[in-house]
This record gives sequence, structure tokens and C-alpha cells, in this order.
Amino acid sequence: MNATTIFALILFIITYVIMFAFQRIRPLAAITSALIFVIVGSLGIFGDFQYSVLEALKQIDWNVLMMIAGTMGTVYLFIQSGMPKLMSDTLVSHLHSVKWLIVVLSLFAGIISAFVDNVATVLMVAPVALALCKDLEISPAPAIICISISSNLQGAATLVGDTTSILLAKAAELDFMDFFFVEGRPGMFWVTELGALVSALIILFKMRKETAGVYLSSRAKVEDKVPTILLLGTVLCLIAASFIPYKDAAAPGQFYKPDITNGLICLTFFLIGIIRAAIKNGNLDVVKAAFKEIDYYTIALLAGLFIVIGGISEAGIIDLIGAKLAGISGDGSRASIFLVYTVIVWMSVLCSAFIDNIPYTATMLPVVAVVTQRLSAAGGIDVSPNLLYFGLLVGATLGGNLTPIGASANITGLGILRKEGIEVSTKQFMSYSIPFTLSAVVTGYLLIWLIWM
Repeated sequence: MNATTIFALILFIITYVIMFAFQRIRPLAAITSALIFVIVGSLGIFGDFQYSVLEALKQIDWNVLMMIAGTMGTVYLFIQSGMPKLMSDTLVSHLHSVKWLIVVLSLFAGIISAFVDNVATVLMVAPVALALCKDLEISPAPAIICISISSNLQGAATLVGDTTSILLAKAAELDFMDFFFVEGRPGMFWVTELGALVSALIILFKMRKETAGVYLSSRAKVEDKVPTILLLGTVLCLIAASFIPYKDAAAPGQFYKPDITNGLICLTFFLIGIIRAAIKNGNLDVVKAAFKEIDYYTIALLAGLFIVIGGISEAGIIDLIGAKLAGISGDGSRASIFLVYTVIVWMSVLCSAFIDNIPYTATMLPVVAVVTQRLSAAGGIDVSPNLLYFGLLVGATLGGNLTPIGASANITGLGILRKEGIEVSTKQFMSYSIPFTLSAVVTGYLLIWLIWM
């Protein structure tokens, strides 16, 4: 390795160590690292490393950031409307056992999480489980844990379900409908749903002793259905836009959509919602509250990471890691490709158990692209990039479920319990998370291989 590669690698490792050790300053660490890359590249300290401000800004995926901001804003209005509570109450009214209630609420959280941010999903569904457990005088910890880990699982089902899905869609050039069927084959939605069904059996087994009855005395009322319409409108427009190609994929003379189309869709529906709310209420309180709910932490973190990843790519780190991973493929045979695929999936599970899956996924996506190219060239076998992309998504998304700190949804769920004076030990959490995660990962791991090889 030359001096440029060593510098970039050391800075990258330091950045990750700081982000892992100090969660609150992760965005600051990423942005500081990004600035160092830009300063070093602009000043030409290393002759073979040029990285200007303009080049760095081009690395930021504004479409992704706009999608996150717009979706989170609309979700806030959706939560405030009370519709999630009504949906939960409707489910509960048809159930009369704590065991089945927790299973269904977990699955319900997963379904919502396929279209709504994971943390927002936990905030929607967890209070319902909390109230019911209080009425029944049982510990809410198992219910909240199951809801949290279930929301993490189904975030990989659709393009808008999780930030990792949005990042993968951009890298793999996938649209909303590609998560259902792509290249004539089942997409991530079906892989995720099968994993959800298998993991639901784990929850049912863990809850087998919770046979107490449960009844709902009243049902929530929703007077404002417009936020629900806006959220559905966002999803439907994303689906419609998925049929219009981007410039790179369009045929000569064919109409194509701008790169920021999905971001504009999400922001437009959010703006419609807050403008209407401001007019309806006669003040800007809802507008201020909605903007406060946008996760600027994640947006700042991603903006910094996009620049950092661009920097390490310019320094040759991505190609180096890709070559090392592809190197274990040997002759590029089917068996050796399976070995590479296995390493990527389970390495992602282990890393995401301790490292936030957003920076991990953002870092690994360009690596996967390099590995795919090298594998195809080595063995003459045409390896679809979706094999490794989807394997990465399964491992990175579900790996965070292994530990209490592995995913934001887990941290949120345990925070809700902590406010109620309930401390959940790592051992208690992992008694649910390990069998849940392993069953879902193994299911996805095998199914993706069968579909794409």
C-alpha cells in the first residue's frame, strides 16, 4: 500500500472507532473526517490524491437525504392523526390472548415498518403494547422487545422501509417495484416476508406461556384522515415513478426521470401536509413540531459518510477491500462464489450487531460492486450483483437485532421501557433476539442463494 492508501485507511478506521465508541457524536465524527479528506485532497498533500470540495459534494446522494426528510415528516403527521392507534385497536379487538396479541402486534409492526421508518414504527406500536401489559399486570418487556426486532426485520422489505434499503436501491439501481420482482425473480419483499413468518414462530414459542385473556374496552377515533392519505400517496407515487427509468437506463429518445425524483415526491407530500396543517390550525405549531421530528442526526451522518466513502474510494481502499474479498473466491466456481456470498452475509450480521448498519451498508455497497465484477471476471460465471446486494441487506439489516445497541429501533424500545422503570439486561434481550435473528437470517440467506444462483 502506498502513503495515500495508508492515510485513508487509518483515517477511516479512526472514524469508525469514534462512531462506535461515542454514538452521540457520530455525525460530528463523519463530517470531521469528510472535511479532513477534502482538505487533504484540495491541498494536494498526497500527489496522487485529488479530492476537491465540488467532487465531495457530488458524492452526497441528495435524493436519499430528501427521501429520509420527507418521509419522516409525513410519518409524524400520520402518528399525530391517531390512525396507527386505531389500526392497533382494530387488531386487538379480534384477539383474546396475550400470546397471540404479542405475535400479531409484532407482525403488525413489521408490516408498518415496510413503509415507515423503524424507529417511528416502534413509537407507534409500543405504547399500545405497554398500555395493554399494564392493564394485565404483566411485564411489557417481552412485547416491546419483539416489536422492536420485528420492525428491524421488515425494514428491508421495500425501498422506503429503511435507510439501508434506500441506500441499496440507489447503488443497485432498483426502484420501488424491484423490491417485489426484479429481472423476473422474487425480490427482497418476499424474502423478508418468509423470514418474518419463520421468526413469528419463534415469538410464538417464546410467548407460549402467556395465555391470559385480553379485552379492549374502547377504540381510538380518527377525525383527520388526510395524513394517512398523504402517506399512501407517497407510497403510490413512488410505485408509479419506479416505472420511469433514470437517464442511464433510458433508451435513446425515451423520457427519463431526474435523479432526485423520489426525494421530490417525499418532500412534496410532506410540504402539502404541513401547509394544510398550518392553515387548518391557524398557526405554525404543527410545522415546527414536524420539522423537529426529522432525523437530522441520520441526515448529517449520511452526508458525512457519503463524502468519506468517496474519499476512500478515490484513495483506492474500496478496490483493495473488494480484491481481498474476491480473492477468497479461488477459481470463481459456483462453490467459491457461495463462499464469498456466505462471508458477506455473516460478516454483515456480526458487524451490524455492534456497528450502526447505516454507515456499514454505505461502506460495503461499493465494495460489493467491485467484488461482483471480479467474481464474474474470474470464473466466467455471470454473477448477478443482486445476489451479493441482497445478501448484504439481509445481513446488515437483521444483524442489528442481535444486540440492544445494534439498531436504533432496539435502543428506542428499551428507552420506552426505561422510562417505565424497567431495565432490560443484555441476556434477557438476546434470549429473544438471537433465535429471532438467526431464524430470519438463515431463511433469507438460503432463499436469496436459491433465487439468484
